[in-house]
Amino acid sequence: MFLAAQIATARADAAHRYAYPMSHRVSVVVRTKDRPGFLRRALEDIASQSFGDIEVVVVNDGGVREEVDDVVWSSSLADRVSVVDTVAPGGRCAAANLGVLSTGAEYIVLHDDDDLWHPHFLAKTVALLDASPQDAGVMVATEIVEEEQRDGEWVETSRVPYWAGLTHVNFTSLLEINRAVPISFLYRRAVHQELGGYDESLETVEDWEFYLRLTARHPVAFLGGTPLAYWMHRPAAEGADGNSMFELEGAHARDDLAVRDRELTRWVRENGSGLPLYIGLIEKNLDAEMERRHEELLAAISRRGEDLAREIYARHPIWRRLRRLRRRR
Repeated sequence: MFLAAQIATARADAAHRYAYPMSHRVSVVVRTKDRPGFLRRALEDIASQSFGDIEVVVVNDGGVREEVDDVVWSSSLADRVSVVDTVAPGGRCAAANLGVLSTGAEYIVLHDDDDLWHPHFLAKTVALLDASPQDAGVMVATEIVEEEQRDGEWVETSRVPYWAGLTHVNFTSLLEINRAVPISFLYRRAVHQELGGYDESLETVEDWEFYLRLTARHPVAFLGGTPLAYWMHRPAAEGADGNSMFELEGAHARDDLAVRDRELTRWVRENGSGLPLYIGLIEKNLDAEMERRHEELLAAISRRGEDLAREIYARHPIWRRLRRLRRRR
């Protein structure tokens, strides 16, 4: 976690550069690094929300500060935006934590610079949380939107549902794989404080790891129907324009395994290794059984192929003639 002195410095810098009242209901944290075009689009997207009681903190994660300032000052949200800088080495998790700690609203949402919202995302999610004090946050139906650059502009090329048919997100459903992304999740500041924020030992999957800890303690609501969040993908983009999903694919696999291994070893320290060993034995036996059935299937296919070949030789006149010719030789 960040030291108190670093947070105090960030807040003082934000207050000095962009003074605004801390009475808003939603804090929107925008992580960015050397992507002024995406940052400009993100601020325009936030400004287009039908719910306007918001504050915005832009977290410059090691990028050129002057470029960030230029975009912010030219935005219609300039009077409600602060800018803070991560302390090296920074990174996604540190940027998220710094952004949250630099704001004061009741509700929090991460709006990364390249993602987008439906105009009513905030209005609907805030209304739901206001009416559901038992829920720690709310996740929404989301679309994956692919885009590519054409003549200097990013153009949408396709969109598909992210987890089509999803009706809820809970601890059990998250054990297998992540089912939400930051742009789709509004949650209570109190939960962030209770959990201690995002795990800064991770380079990626920090959202999934955070959701696991959260849903193990609290329920989370889900808004289905019309997608209210758009997770933008650029599979062919590289460098600053790339998606972490593609640019950091190897890190995602590594950190996914690290989280699972850490939690399993923690469980073993408290409960012993009996259950994991038994589960490992079951998996070993299942693998052996699958291999045996695979070999049996291959053998059956081979026998069937031989039977078919003999039947063709026996019935087809051309093959019978070829067989006779071969015998004569």
